[in-house]
Formats: sequence, structure tokens, C-alpha cells
Amino acid sequence: MKTRRPLGRTLIGLVLTAIMLFPVYWMFNVSLTRTSNMRANPPHWYPKEPTLDGYTSVLRDQLPNLGTSLLIGLGTVALTLVVAAPAGYALSKLHVRGRGGLNFLLLVAQMIPSVVMAMGFYAIYVRLGMLNTVSGLIIADSTIAVPFGVLLFTAFMAGIPREMLQAATIDGAGSWRTFRSIILPMSRNSIVTVSLFAFLWAWSDFIFASTLNRNGDLIPITLGIYQYIGNNTTTWNSIMATAVVASIPAAILIVVAQRYVAAGVTAGAIKD
Repeated sequence: MKTRRPLGRTLIGLVLTAIMLFPVYWMFNVSLTRTSNMRANPPHWYPKEPTLDGYTSVLRDQLPNLGTSLLIGLGTVALTLVVAAPAGYALSKLHVRGRGGLNFLLLVAQMIPSVVMAMGFYAIYVRLGMLNTVSGLIIADSTIAVPFGVLLFTAFMAGIPREMLQAATIDGAGSWRTFRSIILPMSRNSIVTVSLFAFLWAWSDFIFASTLNRNGDLIPITLGIYQYIGNNTTTWNSIMATAVVASIPAAILIVVAQRYVAAGVTAGAIKD
């Protein structure tokens, strides 16, 4: 027999959902609003005389920036996985000395404000000639994702039965072969989770982009949006239209990967 959910809880859930989604609706509303109607008082709750001028601007100006953001996001995912997955394996299975201290440092690294890290990267990149480069942004964004990835991989891989690794060792597999053939295939949920968060962090980054790549030939979409803000005029419909378009890839990724993310985030939470 199915248990019916109380009507009051359902209504509260609907109200809270509507409140949280209202900024998304307003972003879409403004993206279709004509510039002449932006300062209407009271504001229009739906776009009167809707226009696609904002989306026309996106297609005209922002497609290269979307491609740059995609490149930075994929590069950040690749670098994060290359560093975080082996590190998580080493911390969880190879009895690395100082493992507790390393985990503490990873937690501390996640608490450092991005502004502080951006200033440090700026001083380093000036000397290395890496300012205004896509590779510089990929490295900078990876410093946010790698600590999270290492901690998540460590928690998940610690739950893999040691008997499986011992069986691989008996069969003649070394640590690297065991990692490639056993650990990685079993860590699919964690790999998807780390990849998703790394991509979203890189996709939405503004602090590193504005500090390290303000004058670059290739700029991410976050800086592309910022270009619509001027001293005298601000084209809000173009800003919101760009935000809508930039939100679509992230929304699709979250919907597609939510099943893996739910399993990956809870990895290591329950021990037998």
C-alpha cells in the first residue's frame, strides 16, 4: 500500500522550488525583453513584445567564447583526473607515509579564497610568460578541482576490497597495472562525479579568467558576458541571453550524470 504524502509538505516543497527557480525564470524573461522595457515600473512579469536580439548577439559574438570555455573545461577535467585518480589510489591503498597530513593539506587547500590563489598565479605567470593563455587557465582551474578529486577518490577507493588487489598481485600485476585494470573500472561513479564538478568549476570561473586572461585572444564565456557591461550602457538582454545559453551545457551534464553523481558523492560513506 502506497503512503500518501501530506498535502502541506507538497505545497511547501512546491513553494520552495518556485522560489529557488525564480531567478532562472527571471533570467529567461529578461533575455527576451526589449531594451526600452527594461526599466518599466512596475517590471513586467513576462516579456511584452518579446525580442530575440539578445540571442542574436550571442550567436554573433559569443560562440568563440563558448568554444574556449569548452576547451578549458575539458582540459581541466583531463588534468584533474590525471593527477587526482593516481593520488587517491596511492593515499587509499599504497600506505603512503604522512597520509593524514596530506589529507589535511588538501582540506586546507579547498579553504583558500580564489582571489588569493589568483594573485599568486598572476605573480608566477608573469615570470613564466603564461598570462593570457588557455593552458594557464586550465592549470589554475585544476587547483580548485584536484583537492576535491583526491579526497573523493580516496574515500571511494578505500572501500574497494583488498582481496581483489591481492589476487591481482598473485597474478603478477604491479601497482600500476592493478590501478589501470581493477581500480579505474570500479571507480566509474567517482570518475564521473569528479569530472562533472571539475568541468562546472572551470565553466563558471570568473576570478581566474579576469585576473589571468583579461587581454587574451581566447577568452571564456564568463568574460564574454562581462564585455556587455559598460560605463554608460549595459545590454541586459544580451547578458541574460548569454547566461541562458551558457547554462544549457551545465544543465544537460547534471541531468545526464545525476545517477553517477549521487553514487559518487556518497562513496565511502558506508563501510561493511
